[in-house]
Amino acid sequence: MKLPALLSLLILMLQEAGTQPYGEGDSYAILHLGDYVLSLDNYEEVIDPSNYDELTDYGDQLPQVKGTSLASLTRTRFTQSTEAARTLPSNPTTARPPTLGLLAAPANHGLPTCLICVCLGSSVYCDDADLENIPPLPQTTAYLYARFNRISHIRAGDFKGLTKLKRIDLSGNSISAIDDKALRLLPALRDLILPENQLVALPALPTSIEVLDVRMNRLQSSGIQPEAFRALEKLQFLYLADNLLDAIPRPLPLSLRSLHLQNNMIETMQRDAFCDAEEHRYTRRQLEDIRLDGNPINLSLFPSAYFCLPRLPTGRFV
Repeated sequence: MKLPALLSLLILMLQEAGTQPYGEGDSYAILHLGDYVLSLDNYEEVIDPSNYDELTDYGDQLPQVKGTSLASLTRTRFTQSTEAARTLPSNPTTARPPTLGLLAAPANHGLPTCLICVCLGSSVYCDDADLENIPPLPQTTAYLYARFNRISHIRAGDFKGLTKLKRIDLSGNSISAIDDKALRLLPALRDLILPENQLVALPALPTSIEVLDVRMNRLQSSGIQPEAFRALEKLQFLYLADNLLDAIPRPLPLSLRSLHLQNNMIETMQRDAFCDAEEHRYTRRQLEDIRLDGNPINLSLFPSAYFCLPRLPTGRFV
């Protein structure tokens, strides 16, 4: 703002103030501008512009007006703020940060599971995450996919408390051992998918299981407990292909629909492998898919083993 304009503004303000009566205690007619104090008594004093090379334009920065009313207002607001501060509770409650949904305890990477894996609703996807162990899972997990990792051992507490877990898919790991208690206490487990691992024995399984896929392991007949499948009354699909079995496991549950045993070492078969040798009128209609191809067994040598089946097994009959 140029000097002539500034002086005109100040004179106008002083003239406006001069039309109002003021007393000794009133200070709205006194203006402070830098080192100058201008009032109605000295507003005619001439300011020599030669003392200034150029006045700086400060835009919206107007001269500060000091008045008793402003001080009074300030004191009033300060008093109100002080009173409000005194009314605050002595033990304020600390606000908790919002949770992030399915964040579980830290996994072996030192980070929460759902930062390493992908958690979508009740499904946890940990495929190709370089895991060496089953990570801690959210309690609401129903579907776990941890394929193509480096998991070698499933421990008894890995799935503890996961009562909603329905499907476990650990394809393409290096699992050689599963503790007996690791799966037995999962009441909702339906699908156990374990192909392309290094299992030599099967653990105890929950009676809720419907699909068991243990293809391409090192499973031996001695690694399957006697009557291991009898109590699995919901088992429908049993995939044991590409292992080291030398016998057909039995007895098989009546609920079974598909049995894959191809590419094993089976050479012989019991008469009651599929049918009840004492009950010739019984027909086992659900078991329609039996594969024994790729085994050294000659299926034509065991005709009495198939009389209850709706169709013959697939394999070598010559």
